[in-house]
Amino acid sequence: MNHLNIQTAPLHEEELDIDVLVSNVSTFQLILWNDEINTFEWVIETLIDVCGHSEVQAEQCALLIHTKGKYAVKNGDYDTLKPMKDEISERGIGVTIEQLAD
Repeated sequence: MNHLNIQTAPLHEEELDIDVLVSNVSTFQLILWNDEINTFEWVIETLIDVCGHSEVQAEQCALLIHTKGKYAVKNGDYDTLKPMKDEISERGIGVTIEQLAD
């Protein structure tokens, strides 16, 4: 019978440079901007089609965009939000991606 003998050196606190993986993942927000061009119906339809919002959720977001001037309609990683941003922009709606502050 073979035994595996693994020896490790003790680690000292100052040698540890380990961050939790989750803390290295930046979270971003997809921000839609109010304008005087796009209708509520178009914004709602876009949020349903592109972001997967329910009708009620999309209506609430549209109202917040209208009253606040902008609203974060989706949070996530950049690679997930970028195609959504591009599609929303192609529909003529002002949209940006902003990184959440740590």
